[in-house]
Amino acid sequence: MKFSQTLIAVTILALSPSAFAGDTLATVNGKVIKQSLYDYIAKDASTRGQKIDAQVKDVITNKLVDSELVYQEAQKMGMDKQPDYIAREELARRELLTSLYLQDYLKKNPVSDADSKAAYEQYKKAYGEKEFSAQHILLKTEAEAKEVITQLNKGGNFAKIAKEKSIDTGSKDKGGDLGWFSPATMVKPFSDAVADLKKGAVSTNPVQTQFGWHVIKLVDIRPAQPLDYDKVKEGLQKNVQQHNLEKMMADLRSKAKIDIAK
Repeated sequence: MKFSQTLIAVTILALSPSAFAGDTLATVNGKVIKQSLYDYIAKDASTRGQKIDAQVKDVITNKLVDSELVYQEAQKMGMDKQPDYIAREELARRELLTSLYLQDYLKKNPVSDADSKAAYEQYKKAYGEKEFSAQHILLKTEAEAKEVITQLNKGGNFAKIAKEKSIDTGSKDKGGDLGWFSPATMVKPFSDAVADLKKGAVSTNPVQTQFGWHVIKLVDIRPAQPLDYDKVKEGLQKNVQQHNLEKMMADLRSKAKIDIAK
C-alpha cells in the first residue's frame, strides 16, 4: 500500500501553519503534525477509491511521521535556507494555487450545449464539402521528387516507387496510401495541390511542405463525411475550454501593469 511522498510534501507546504491551530494528529520532537493533514490525504485517497480503515490510517500517519523526521533533519542542515529550495518552494506554492484557480474557473464557467454545438458547426465548416483519397511519395529534395515524376511519366508504378523511395514511414509500406481525409487535416500546400488534381492524376510538379517534397496522386473524391456530434463533443468541449482559458488570460494581461526587467 503506497501513498505519494510528493502529495504529502505538497500538502504540508500548501497549508498555513495557523490554519488549523489546535488539531493534533501526532508530535515529533515536540513539533505538531496536524490532524488536518491526515484528513486531507485520507479524503484524497478515498476519492480515488481507497477504503480508509485503521490499517490505512496507520500507513498515512506513519508516512507523515517519517516525513516530519526527514523535514526536521533537512532543517538542521539548513536546506530550507538554500536558494534552490526557496525558489522551488515558491514555485510549488504558485503552481498549486494556480491549479486551484484554474479548476475553480472551469467549474464556474462550464461549456454549454449551445457553445459545443456552435463549435461543431465551425468544425463542419472547416472540414469542407469534400474528402479526398490520395497517395503520396515524400522525398528529401526537389531533385529527387522530379526524378520520381519522370519515372512515373515513363510508366512507373506509383505504389512500388513509394515503397522503395518514400521517407514517410507511416504510408510508404502501403504504397503511399493516405486513405480518406479532409483538406482541413492536411497542411495547406498539400491540400491545395490535392484540390487542383483530377481523379487519377499525379502532380506534375513536386509540392513542398515542412516535411519535404511530395509527389501526389489523387485516387478518389467523395462528399465530406465529418464525424457525428456525439463522437467529437468531448474534444470540442476541451477546445472551447482552452479558448476560454486563453481569453481569461488575455483579459488578465490587458488589465495588469507588467514591467519585465531587461
